[in-house]
Amino acid sequence: MSDGSVIDVQQFLNAHRFSGFQWLIFALCFAIVFLDGFDTAAIGYIAPALVSEWGIDRSALGPVLTAALFGLSTGALFAGPLADRFGRRMVLVGSVFVFGAACLASAFSSHLTELIIWRFITGLGLGAAMPNAVTMMSEYCPDARRAMLTNTMFCGFPLGAASGGFLAAWIIPQYGWRSVLLLGGIVPLILTLLLFLFMPESIRYMVSSKYPVARIRAALQRISATVANASSFIMQEKVTATKTNNGIRIIFSNDYVIGTLMLLTAYFMGLVIFYSMINWMPVLFKDAGLSQGTAAVITALFPLGGVWAVLSGWLMDRFSANLTVAICFALTGLGVWSIGQAGADVALLASLVLIAGILLNTAQTSLPSLAAAFYPTQGRATGVAWMMALGRFGGIAGSFLVAELARRNLSLREIFTGMAVPGFIAAGALLVKQFLSREDKAVYSEAKL
Repeated sequence: MSDGSVIDVQQFLNAHRFSGFQWLIFALCFAIVFLDGFDTAAIGYIAPALVSEWGIDRSALGPVLTAALFGLSTGALFAGPLADRFGRRMVLVGSVFVFGAACLASAFSSHLTELIIWRFITGLGLGAAMPNAVTMMSEYCPDARRAMLTNTMFCGFPLGAASGGFLAAWIIPQYGWRSVLLLGGIVPLILTLLLFLFMPESIRYMVSSKYPVARIRAALQRISATVANASSFIMQEKVTATKTNNGIRIIFSNDYVIGTLMLLTAYFMGLVIFYSMINWMPVLFKDAGLSQGTAAVITALFPLGGVWAVLSGWLMDRFSANLTVAICFALTGLGVWSIGQAGADVALLASLVLIAGILLNTAQTSLPSLAAAFYPTQGRATGVAWMMALGRFGGIAGSFLVAELARRNLSLREIFTGMAVPGFIAAGALLVKQFLSREDKAVYSEAKL
């Protein structure tokens, strides 16, 4: 605070307890990411039922499993720059509506091509929603708790994905695979209304975009009444070599390009593992002799491990964030490799899947908060969204990778060995970011309203 009337918004957030207003934002963003995880993973859980009902070969699942991933990438590529230009709130409301409506429509598909089209449209909304939820949450957090709170919010994604597995194991035998997609469409449409009514605009975005003082003051008053007499707002912001508000130019400027490329690499490699495991474990385990229900439940243990990202966020706030996540990725490689060694021992297999899931999802869930802290406000939504967008091609690559390995009739052990390698590559990328990126040399200036 300066002269009693000029308030630095980040210092204001740092100085006050996390309010009910901020917990509301947390809850709404958590719900977005939870439903994102549910709808993203849903297709993998219904895949065995599709094979049985429509009489298709499992090799034909590649396009339907990856259609949403192409949509996710496309949606995020456009949504990030749009959110940096027009605001986070508008993009969030629109994107949740799109993926809810499209998922609902996909439940009525009558053939594979129709389902592929609706899954792509679902992906457009999913891709736009998640990075902007991360950005919104990070911009209402105090510095000392940003990584932990953002990681906790992002835990909604693996929890949503895991919930899809448990629900699928219960409702598909009773109501069929379409019931999973119906649920995945109706709930987001309800959330759309709640977002429209209660989600505010990002406070840092409002200051950066020179919103009226009264609107900024009104938002901050919901955190503390001490802001009532403020006449001006400022914030400390990273300076970039590129003097522009264009998010794409900022994230590829000299100060950020190495970090951007390494974040893209790490996210890509993490999703190679995540989607190959989520999409193919039910099929691979069923082929190994497990029942469809058992395979679905064991697979659901994998994304459930993401809740440990809360601990990772705590460590990131206190130690080197890059090294913390790099260690998790290296251990992920070992964990995934070990799954292939378990054979058909259900108890051992379940334990190893859970451990590998804890490691990978802790690492992967930490990357959005790592990216959000890395970029300045003018490029934050673009940076987070593009990391997720281009990284999504890792999910596409992972799905086709396992399809190709299965086509070559490789053993379960060989397939999981191949899926372990990306974990070590991701760890190496974050080490490069730690030691070669110029992010720690960035200086700050005041962005005044």
